[in-house]
Amino acid sequence: MDRLRPVSYTSGAWLTPLLGDTIGANLDRTAARWAEREALIDYTTGIRWTYREFLAEVDALALGLLAAGLGKGDRVGIWAPNCPQWTLTQYATAKIGAILVNINPAYRAHELRYVLGQAGIHTLIAAPAFKSSDYAAMIEQVRPECPELAQVVLLDSPQWQGLFETGRAGDREQLAAAQAGLSADDPINIQYTSGTTGFPKGATLSHHNILNNGYFVGELCGYTEQDRICIPVPFYHLNTDRHGDLQRC
Repeated sequence: MDRLRPVSYTSGAWLTPLLGDTIGANLDRTAARWAEREALIDYTTGIRWTYREFLAEVDALALGLLAAGLGKGDRVGIWAPNCPQWTLTQYATAKIGAILVNINPAYRAHELRYVLGQAGIHTLIAAPAFKSSDYAAMIEQVRPECPELAQVVLLDSPQWQGLFETGRAGDREQLAAAQAGLSADDPINIQYTSGTTGFPKGATLSHHNILNNGYFVGELCGYTEQDRICIPVPFYHLNTDRHGDLQRC
């Protein structure tokens, strides 16, 4: 029977080897090399994290998510405009093997309900509001129709801060064990189409997909560790490039 199983994975030869590590391992290595270089700057809040500081925040959130019962394969939705917390969530979920589901900041309640159910989202991390959209109210409106949604964490709420407090007091060996159980080929992100020709369709990406897309974008653009890249477009559909930018800065 094994001989009849279709082959769905192939890798062609190329002059530049593909990266074979996970997003978390890549961040760890980058932070060790460029610890005191700035990794992320947020103009609105004035945040200027070095790689050392950024990694510490990521690890605290990752441990907080582990303590909240999340782990490899669990779906975590992120519904927010561009903000530092979005970036922390992306890396923290990758470190524990949870699958981040990007949710369009422009969604209305019926679109949110569809994606929550279709992706099987267990935990939703969301901004309380964005522009004229009351995210918190829309979440409460659809929550009774989403039985798989076990918990909602609003950014900057006591629950959000509690994840970091728990994580900073957590056992780092637990995070190391979680990372050790991951593979570069594990699914790590679900990105949805716009749905202009029907219901939005989710595309599943792995560590390998995202990391190498970002890496080769950086190579083609000629980025070095001296460059700084401005990201004004929505994170929810520019996920792969954003990883490359952080990795290469």
